[in-house]
Order: sequence, then structure tokens, then C-alpha cells
Amino acid sequence: MDATNAIFYIAVLVMSIVIHEVAHGFMAEYFGDNTARNEGRLTLNPIKHLDFFGSVLLPVLLVLSHSPFLFGWAKPVPYNPDNLSNRKWGSLAVASAGVLSNFAIAIIFGLIIRFTSDASLPAGFYFITSIIVVVNLALATFNLVPIPPLDGSKILFSFLPESAFNFIINYERYSLILLLVFIVLFSKYLIPVLAFLFSLFTGLAF
Repeated sequence: MDATNAIFYIAVLVMSIVIHEVAHGFMAEYFGDNTARNEGRLTLNPIKHLDFFGSVLLPVLLVLSHSPFLFGWAKPVPYNPDNLSNRKWGSLAVASAGVLSNFAIAIIFGLIIRFTSDASLPAGFYFITSIIVVVNLALATFNLVPIPPLDGSKILFSFLPESAFNFIINYERYSLILLLVFIVLFSKYLIPVLAFLFSLFTGLAF
């Protein structure tokens, strides 16, 4: 991957991460919590959301190492579950909103690719739209992994009873180690899922 493509990949990744986080904030607001708005996080300004390791360093390292799977994360949008009109379902909706926003972007651009495949549009158009689909699918599938701070863990926790509180605390204590182990050893197993979804949405081979 040359420098221009790498910069474009990272730019798409950053904006997709920002949309992901803003979706969390809007869903929390829908259920009655204005914490994200009060802290200025309901904005598409990347500066408000960037996490140095998850949004900058990790994507750059993945690009430099020619990783086939580009992903990352931003600073979590804050919300107070006590303010939600329905704590259980509100927490689940907030946790799911980011992943669903990335799937929605991937589906929209995937269908654009699918329904314009016979239109003989410039190759650059398909290059750009394919990157958007791949990056958003990667974010969605990666964030479903049930390791904090990823959304999959929050979705999992929303189904656990209150008696699991100590388990959750201990699990979160080792989350960074678990996440790094997953990235190094197991993230490659998400590639077949990514390839299947890409082909499903676009009609093209991954």
C-alpha cells in the first residue's frame, strides 16, 4: 500500500470511527441522557473523539505492517446509564448503535457498488467506495468482539444479571491485555467474516 492509499484508508477509518461514536451519543440522547451533548461529543469533529493509540498509532502500525485488516477505536462517548428512560434496553441500544452505524454505511455503499457495476463508472469510484465498505465492515465486526472497551463487551454485559458485577469488574481489569492478545493472535480469523459480508453487500469478490 503506497503512502497516498494509506492516508486515504486512515482518513476513512477516522471518519467512520467518529460516526460510530456519535451514533452512541445520539442513541443515549434518544433514551434521555444528554451527557454526550453536554460534553461536546455530538460532533463530527475528529479532534473531539480521537484516541492516540486506537485512532492514530494502531492504524498506522497496521498499515506499515501490511495488515489485511484495518481497524481502531476512539475515546468512548460518555453517557450515564442512570439517566436512560429504560436502563436495560437503553444500555443495549447505546452499545449497539455504533456497530449498527458502521453496518449501515457498509450496506449503503455496498449497494451502490452492486447497482452501478454495469454503469462503467471510473475505477477510482469503485476504489473509494470499496474502501468505505471494507473499513466499516472491519470496524463493525471488530467492535462485536466481547472485550472491553469494544461494543461487544457492552452488549454482553447488558444481558448479564446484577450478580455478575464482580465478574465484569475483574474482566475489565485485564481488558487491555486481552485486547492486545486478540489483535495479535486472533484478529485474522475475522477476515473470512469480512470477506463474506463484503461479497454479500457488493456482489464482488473480496
